[in-house]
Parts: sequence; C-alpha cells; structure tokens
Amino acid sequence: MTATGLPVGTTATAGAKPAEAVVGSVSSWDLSTGVDGPGTRFTVFTAGCPLRCRYCQNPETWRMRDGTSTSSAELVAKAADFVPFIRACGGGATVSGGEPLLQPRFTAALLNGFRGLGLHTALDTSGYLGVRADEELLAATSLVLLDIKSWDRALYRRLTGGELHPTLVFARRLAERAVPVHLRYVLVPGLTDGAANVSGVARFAASLGNVERVDVLPFHKLGAAKYRALGIRFPLADTPTPTPDQVRRARDRFAAAGLPAF
Repeated sequence: MTATGLPVGTTATAGAKPAEAVVGSVSSWDLSTGVDGPGTRFTVFTAGCPLRCRYCQNPETWRMRDGTSTSSAELVAKAADFVPFIRACGGGATVSGGEPLLQPRFTAALLNGFRGLGLHTALDTSGYLGVRADEELLAATSLVLLDIKSWDRALYRRLTGGELHPTLVFARRLAERAVPVHLRYVLVPGLTDGAANVSGVARFAASLGNVERVDVLPFHKLGAAKYRALGIRFPLADTPTPTPDQVRRARDRFAAAGLPAF
C-alpha cells in the first residue's frame, strides 16, 4: 500500500480526500454492467436493510449480521485492480445493498475511496435513511440511484413496511444540492402499476429538476430460489410479471411528465 492508503501503482485523484478505512458488513461485491449505474461498475452490496419490500430479490442482504466484516480499504484495493477496464467501459463504482445508508460511515469511506481512484461513484438507495447521508458522503457521490417505490403512502407501507416521507425529503435535498439522480421504479402488476400511482411519482420527479432518467424495472421472480433456500415465503410468488404493454404504459406516463424513461 502507498502512504495514501491506495494500492501500489495507483495514483490518487488530485484534490481527492484520503479515504478513511472503516469496517462494515458486506453481502458481496461484483463487476456488473447495466443495472447498477452507467457502464461497467465495481459494485459493493452492503448487508442490512430496514425495509422488507414484498418484491425484494435479495433477501440474503436483509440482516447486517449475515454479512462479512470487511474493511473499506480492502474493497477499494480490489476496485483499483479494475480501474483501467472500468474507465474503458465508461463505468465507475457503486455502493448498493441491502441499504448502504444503514452503514453511513462505511458507505462514505467506500465512496471517498472510489473517488480517490478517479472513478465515477453511485449510491443505490431507497432514500428511507437519507437523513444519515451527511454532506461529506454526498460530496463523494457522483450519482444517486433512487428508488421511489410508490406514490400512494398506504401502498408504500404495505409494500415495504416503512414510510414514504423520508424518501421524498431526501429526494428534495438531492435536488437542492443538484446531485444527479436516476430514478428507479419497480412495476408490479396489481400493486404499483396503477395510473394515479405512476403519474404521482412522475409529477414529483419532474418537479425536482435533477432527475436525468427513469428506469421502469419490470417485476421478476429470479430471486424466488433464494427465498426457498432461506426458508422464507416469497410474498409475490403468484404475482405475474408485467406485460410489454403494461411496461410501455408506465414509461409513457413518466415521459408525459417530461422525463426520459426506459
């Protein structure tokens, strides 16, 4: 390691703050393309989440105690091995979960470390714990992937077990700071696909001024095997995936509000 805490052979970005080494609970890390932000990403999935979304595909990330204690410096060093490839692919590094803001110091250390490598950084969050994101953490964040799961407050609680309000407050704070946001909306037939619900999220997002795109994510059941392996009932096992027409209508509602929707 160099005196700056970076792996040998890695050059720190000019002006970047040296990253603090913090130990956190991690579910896994991976290189991914297309789902965790622009380009190819080095993505860390933190362990622990306060919500229990009925369509969650990663139940193995729910509890912090099920993760592996890992130093942020170790993960930044792993990312450093991929920097030339990531840059060539127009990517960066993402902290996802679970819910990264359940471990805000660890997440901030990761984002600062990735920023020190000269990488574009993304925070993938529900915004439910947005109050835990301090100014330093946000300063190290190039992009927020924000999930607004429903506009209907009662449905949000039924879907997640939590409240919608903290996410909206965090979204407005990101707008005030002009932090770019990619909004993500999981389309679940019979739950989140109602016209008023989608249009409500669309109008709110359009009012912020910092939402660069909306990704309408069709509900799927690829995580069903994880539920079986963990002995947990998958609440939406009998829910169908949305049809292409249902997805198109949802995208059209976001587009009607003036937002690029994919």
